[in-house]
Amino acid sequence: MKLLRASLVVLPALLLGPSHSNAQPAAAADAAKATPEEGIPVTDPVVLAKCGGCHTKDSHGNLSRISWERATPEQWEEALKRMIRLNGVRLTPAEAKAIVKYLSTYHGLAPEEAKPVMYLAEKRIQDETIIPNDTLRGACANCHPLARPLSWRRSPEDWKMLANLHVALYPQADEAFRLGINAGGFGDHEKPGDVLPVDDALAYLSKTAPLHTPEWAAWRARMRAPKLAGRWLVSANITGHGKYYGELEVEPGAADDEFTTRVKLVSVKDGSTVVRAGHSLVYAGYSWRGRSKGTSPAGSAPDDLSSEMREVMWVSPDQSHAEGRWFWGQYQEFGFDITLQRASTEPTLMGVDRSALKTGSQSNRMRLIGDNLPAQIAAADLDLGSGITVRRIVSHTPGEVVAEVDVAADAVPGKRDIAMRRAVLQNAIAVYDRIDYIKVVPESVVARLGSETHPKGYQQFEAIGYQRGADGKSHTADDVELGPVDVSWSVAEFYSVYGDDDKDFVGTLSPTGFFTPASDGPNPERKFMRNNYGDIWVVATSKNEKGTDGRPLTGKSYLVVTVPMYMQWDQPEVGQ
Repeated sequence: MKLLRASLVVLPALLLGPSHSNAQPAAAADAAKATPEEGIPVTDPVVLAKCGGCHTKDSHGNLSRISWERATPEQWEEALKRMIRLNGVRLTPAEAKAIVKYLSTYHGLAPEEAKPVMYLAEKRIQDETIIPNDTLRGACANCHPLARPLSWRRSPEDWKMLANLHVALYPQADEAFRLGINAGGFGDHEKPGDVLPVDDALAYLSKTAPLHTPEWAAWRARMRAPKLAGRWLVSANITGHGKYYGELEVEPGAADDEFTTRVKLVSVKDGSTVVRAGHSLVYAGYSWRGRSKGTSPAGSAPDDLSSEMREVMWVSPDQSHAEGRWFWGQYQEFGFDITLQRASTEPTLMGVDRSALKTGSQSNRMRLIGDNLPAQIAAADLDLGSGITVRRIVSHTPGEVVAEVDVAADAVPGKRDIAMRRAVLQNAIAVYDRIDYIKVVPESVVARLGSETHPKGYQQFEAIGYQRGADGKSHTADDVELGPVDVSWSVAEFYSVYGDDDKDFVGTLSPTGFFTPASDGPNPERKFMRNNYGDIWVVATSKNEKGTDGRPLTGKSYLVVTVPMYMQWDQPEVGQ
């Protein structure tokens, strides 16, 4: 494929969106006409009025480029912002909202297509495992996650136009597309007859993310307005804060895909409550995007749970449950992992106050959290599988049951379901004979220095215990997660240069694993008046668990503390 390198004459034809020029983007129009694939007609009057000036309409109702693309709400919003910035499109907030809503719903992704890349919209720290090879990594995934292009579906011709757009807008893209930039340097793709990395990438994307898919065809047929009003049961986990349970009241909003919300969560650890109110918009029948804030004013702590948050969730196609992340912070570093299930008249188990039970232990007190639990319950009504005996029911209410259980010395280690009559909580608790190692999460992460003009980027760490799985080997796929471990926190130098002293300047780590970065420099106390950047180990040392050598178990995370993000290229606002 010939890429555009020097000439930007065709730039308006490559950009997705209208300019205010009367000239028709002939190249894009010809490309759309030449594609053998059938486009997706555009019928929305606002999209036709605001985009049709440059995206030409054919006899089938297709608009050039737009009719050969599908994407998530965040990606359509970014495309629209690009049109505003580069092509001078003028829109009112209501018009912009209407365009994003229409395109995200009728030119969106099916639930099955969106779920594997939800971590991008959820702003999760995650090592991508979906990159098939180093060639694709070098061509695409050095500048942005591969989840970003995989949040789109395009025709083969439109994927080529996207590559051309990259070369026109971003000079470094040409080198990546020709040479493949990886951690080990440039690839060797300059020999005659070599397949360029960009060609491999386009072949992969055309096959993996085509415009027309069985999933989209099926979803277009069964898509319906979200009927989410009512009471939902909420399970949440917050790094550093633990488990929360509660309920979410959803009420209809201004349109059939908009809602107002109110949630009350209760901490399993200390019984404290979090009450929040917000509003949301559900695109394409399943893509929940919202904002909420605490009913009490947020405090000054950066991790205050009353802070205003973004809500990103994936609603199941049958609208019975949802899952996602609610997040906040200048760098979206704080967040709730959220699970919703629609409340019913049937008894429901939501969670348990502990993560693991040790073999041979007796009289373990366990608190089950639920909804509409039976008025009468006996020890025989609870079942945690072989090797675990329910000694007695200590207390019970419609919302919780407290029980004492014994674990046999020969109970089989692993995850267990908890059943209460017909209600089942899957993989709710682990049985283990010893903690074999500790993992600090996140395992590698970035924090950012701050100043009076640039906010800091914080990090909360947590130590999680693991038992080697059935294969008897640690750090393998069958290892059993046992939940948080009581640890002491410290930092250690990550030695990368002679005389490294980063741990003394990058920031402070609290007794609860909360890292606060220092202010940015230059710092006169450092050699060469360097800034306070650097890289360190965050170390967790168990207070109670020891390894086979008799020494306390430890785990560590690699933390890079760097300068503020002085420029953020885009700030998605869908769901406002």
